[in-house]
Amino acid sequence: MRWLSPPPTSQRWAYAFTALVTAASVPSYAQTPKARPVRVDDPNAPTTIQAEDITGRPDREVTLIEDAELVKDKTRVKADTACFRQVENEVEADGRVRIWRYGDYFTGQHLSLNMDSGQGYVTDPTYKMEMNAGQGAAERINFINEDEAVVIDGTYSTCQAVHPDWYLKSSTLNLDSGRDVGTATNTVVYFKDVPILGTPAMSFSLSGARRSGWLPPTPGFGSKGGAELLVPYYVNIAPNRDLTLYPKLIPSRGFQFGANARYIGETEAGTYAGDTFFEYLPHDKQTNTDRWQINSSHEQALAKDWSFGWNVRAASDDNYPNDFAKTVAGSAERQLLRELRTDYHGDFWSVTARVQKYQVLQDPAAVTDASLFVPRPYDRLPSLNFTAAQYDVAGGFDWQVYAEATHFWHPDLIRGIREVLIPQVSYPIVGSSYFITPKLMLNAASYQLAPFQGAQSQDLTRVVPTGSLDAGLVFERDVQAFGRAMTQTLEPRLFYVNTPYRDQSQLPNFDTAAATFNFSQLFSENRYVGSDRIGDANQLTAAIVSRFLEANGAERLRLAFGQRFYFTDQRVQLDASTPVNDSRSDMLLAAAGRISDTWSFDSAVQYNTSARQVASSSLSLAWRPAPMKVLNLGFSNTVNSFRNVDVSGQWPLGRRWYGVARVSYSLLDKKVIQSLMGLEYKADCWVFRMGAQRFVTTATNASTPIFFQLELNGLSKFGVGNPLEALKNSIPGYQRLNEGQGR
Repeated sequence: MRWLSPPPTSQRWAYAFTALVTAASVPSYAQTPKARPVRVDDPNAPTTIQAEDITGRPDREVTLIEDAELVKDKTRVKADTACFRQVENEVEADGRVRIWRYGDYFTGQHLSLNMDSGQGYVTDPTYKMEMNAGQGAAERINFINEDEAVVIDGTYSTCQAVHPDWYLKSSTLNLDSGRDVGTATNTVVYFKDVPILGTPAMSFSLSGARRSGWLPPTPGFGSKGGAELLVPYYVNIAPNRDLTLYPKLIPSRGFQFGANARYIGETEAGTYAGDTFFEYLPHDKQTNTDRWQINSSHEQALAKDWSFGWNVRAASDDNYPNDFAKTVAGSAERQLLRELRTDYHGDFWSVTARVQKYQVLQDPAAVTDASLFVPRPYDRLPSLNFTAAQYDVAGGFDWQVYAEATHFWHPDLIRGIREVLIPQVSYPIVGSSYFITPKLMLNAASYQLAPFQGAQSQDLTRVVPTGSLDAGLVFERDVQAFGRAMTQTLEPRLFYVNTPYRDQSQLPNFDTAAATFNFSQLFSENRYVGSDRIGDANQLTAAIVSRFLEANGAERLRLAFGQRFYFTDQRVQLDASTPVNDSRSDMLLAAAGRISDTWSFDSAVQYNTSARQVASSSLSLAWRPAPMKVLNLGFSNTVNSFRNVDVSGQWPLGRRWYGVARVSYSLLDKKVIQSLMGLEYKADCWVFRMGAQRFVTTATNASTPIFFQLELNGLSKFGVGNPLEALKNSIPGYQRLNEGQGR
């Protein structure tokens, strides 16, 4: 039997029950919360009722017996029996109650619901959410209005099994989709029916958006093995700014407070962004001093072409990285830069003004081992740089001008002002299969040096011209390689440089060092990086590159060879060293590419033809046959310096188990430089990670942090340390097992 009631004139009913998502980690601005279903009812939609037997007055109250069903727009109710009161627009249903609403599904024993206000309740309910497959059961669910519901003595989980591996149980769980807020009281999180976390109150975002609240406590171990407990609190200040507080208890040292503030935004002038991290440990029990660290960066547009920013890094003492660093990069950072700069850009020119100052954190072992001493760079107080360039002007000429004025300051070395002017002009001649580029440049510099160690102030100048000629050819042919049609290129190139000798031994060395010898440097006019030395040159570089290109343009294989030939001695040196009279440089050979769809490699060799030995070499192999399967092998060697082997990988060990590992071993020192071992287990709705990492913090000390983490999909992460960061930074090609579950 089927009746159609007149459409009501009152407002729609729409309960709000969306997914429970707690903050698993400090959110990223790039995170996109899951979209809420569009909950829009047609207020004029009719209510359709049907059942095996219908009695009562259609204009007031009807009783539906056996297979009762009521449908209004996107809401559907089925039960054994139901009573529909037309005037109040209310439904009472009993026996095997089932409700569908915007994809969400509920069952229960008794339902009372006002179709206009959305108020009502259901007893002995189960539920399943469409948005993130969250589900659970409860003693009762109260529908407060169209946006708010309260789950009484209920559970929640994203596991799809009848008996979920993990769930939370709460006395009251208030879900307000209108405000995108979920709050729970007297909550206990269970894993395998074992309680792992209890809290009297919990607050979270229903859609996965950022929201203020406590993040899961993180126990851990410091760089020297001491126990720690971190209890972070996240403050969602605004959609474009937030603050994370990091109170940490270190029993062996005291109470450490940390904070990380982030912001992005836009003004009429343009965008701005910044990030500041600060740690403070008052009265360290082990050192009896206050310990602190700060890292702050900021970039902001002041006008259309004008911007400014800063980068500030500082620490209280030399041992701070040794005692508190949790990563390899953090322990190795010894030169801390503090910089304030501003930039202005024109159509073809730019100006940069900056001040730079360094703090150097010395390895304690440097007192007895000079090789570990970290030199202090010169401060720039201030520096002004100007660059201008235009291309294809006056019939095809390119020109560029670089100018600099810098005041260099050092507490122990000579100080002074350096002014540099480097104009250059070139005329590229480019064809379909060749190029020729002649270039002329001039490097002029003046120094005003302050008195130093009894010497008077000095004014010095230097002017060095340079001419170069760069030429190359490109040949192509069709070949069959790697089982498919490809295009092979052959690209010979010659690069000649002539720079006359100018005595520069009286000039100070503020910021100049020998450039790393590689393929890029082969085609550079100056063998030094910096403006204090311009190397004399009468030399020719010869190189040849061959590439194998697939039909889509992807490079399958690249082979390269290069060497530089000297026609005169290299007389300009960084110090009082004797001139270098080699007739040729070391030979460089490189090969890189994909052996197959799963194998790739990269290699380089520097061969000394005079000594007939390899000066340095490197080789890396990667095998990635499938997702979450990667093996990496690396070897690097520099004569009389280091010889290291590096092995890393991620691999399934069995059903749902994955192993992760990395070992970096020094063949010369016969010791492990860095190592990481771990296991991961991936279930349908959770992931478990455990392992340990060891890395050198100083010449005599090493850190061995351990980590374990239980990640519950759609809820949070619990554990010690940050294994995801350690795995991602240590293993090239590592893939997270829970992609799409936040950071």
